[in-house]
Amino acid sequence: MEPTIEQLKAFYDLCVRVSKLLQIIGLTRYDMRSQRIVVLIGQTIQVEILSNREEIIQ
Repeated sequence: MEPTIEQLKAFYDLCVRVSKLLQIIGLTRYDMRSQRIVVLIGQTIQVEILSNREEIIQ
């Protein structure tokens, strides 16, 4: 299974927003079990992108 087009668009938008804040993206992973893109920003912020482009920030 691969990320949806909507997830990839959301991932791109997230990367642009993060770079404007001069933050480092430490890890990016596609979790095949939950079908989510997981992004670690800096050392503490985790963002999960769902298949419908919704973002969960922890």
